[in-house]
Amino acid sequence: MAMEQKESIKQKFDILYQALESGIIDADSVLDTLMSTKREQIMKMHTYAITPPTKEGGRWQTCYKDASGKRKNIKAQTKEELLDKLVPIYFSETHLDKLTFYGLYEEWLEFKATVTNSTNTIRRHKQHYKKYFEPSVLHGMKVRKIDELLLEKECNRIVKEFNLSRKEWYNAKTILNGMYEYAVRKKYLTENPMDKVQILVKYRQVVKKTGKTETYNTKELEDMNRFLESMYEETLDASFLAVKINFLLGLRVGELVALKWSDWSDVSHLHIVREEIRDQTENRFEVVEHTKTNQDRFVILVPKAIETLKRIERQGEYMFMRDGKRITANRIAVILRMFARYEGISVKSSHKMRKTYASNLNASGVPLDCIREMLGHNNLNTTLGYIYNPLTESQTYDLMAKALE
Repeated sequence: MAMEQKESIKQKFDILYQALESGIIDADSVLDTLMSTKREQIMKMHTYAITPPTKEGGRWQTCYKDASGKRKNIKAQTKEELLDKLVPIYFSETHLDKLTFYGLYEEWLEFKATVTNSTNTIRRHKQHYKKYFEPSVLHGMKVRKIDELLLEKECNRIVKEFNLSRKEWYNAKTILNGMYEYAVRKKYLTENPMDKVQILVKYRQVVKKTGKTETYNTKELEDMNRFLESMYEETLDASFLAVKINFLLGLRVGELVALKWSDWSDVSHLHIVREEIRDQTENRFEVVEHTKTNQDRFVILVPKAIETLKRIERQGEYMFMRDGKRITANRIAVILRMFARYEGISVKSSHKMRKTYASNLNASGVPLDCIREMLGHNNLNTTLGYIYNPLTESQTYDLMAKALE
């Protein structure tokens, strides 16, 4: 603290002392005002319900988390007395002033685990924290000692030291954004310092994605359909039809393999309400009754899709079953690898089916907002990231020549 600031504070204390000594200020009234202010602050900070007595002679009550994270009840005869009991909890050094960066991370992660259905998301956050932030100077620092300049310095160091691409940094930064947004909501901080952090070093440049790598072009899709038809006729394995129909549905592969016959709600629509997830810790697949975005949607069935569905022999409640069991996302990946070996081309992931679907709709003039709805995206920018040129080079040339003539 600068000498001038210290001198100014000392002068103010001297004035207050003289005012108390001379009776100008009453100490009790000052204390009452301070306590009233603290009660108001606690009402804003306290996230648990404050419950009035339910019967005559009862007491006001609420709960709070102690330093170890355990929830404890607290009671008092009046609301004011209850708030007074919370004052040393909220304004003690142990509650806020001793909160470290790692402590905030643990609090946020515990909260995050209660609002997400994905254990894999929590697992990735733990991996990213261990890799990028645990070795950082931030790890053991008090939250209140970390300003936006120090944050900016560390963020830039991490991007540079780990040679991160823009997307890789975005994934890592999710932890910082989440932690500090949580801190603001908990009233630990008044603003999120990450809002002003800038990355000034260069990101690692990545090869720009194109339709050649991100979609099955028109020729590849024709070859794919011939391969799938041939394999289905030979084996009567519905998983080959699952791959074929997904180029007409654009589903996430987890949604595709979790489809039930009851989801065929009417002739021209499929109701998408669930998905398969993989527990990466136990390497186990299971179906959950929600989609990735926790929102159901209806996908339009074109005539070719309806025709394909009618060819499937029903073996149970799920649409795509093999040997009496529901197929998993792994089976879809196996078929795509089979096709790649058969054609002698590079393997394209199951997610490329979804991008092919979106790109073909776009190339045929389907409105972007309709494509967004079919894919189940909330943000149109996300949908734009799925759209590439799905045409062959000769088809692209012919289209351009026709447009420019």
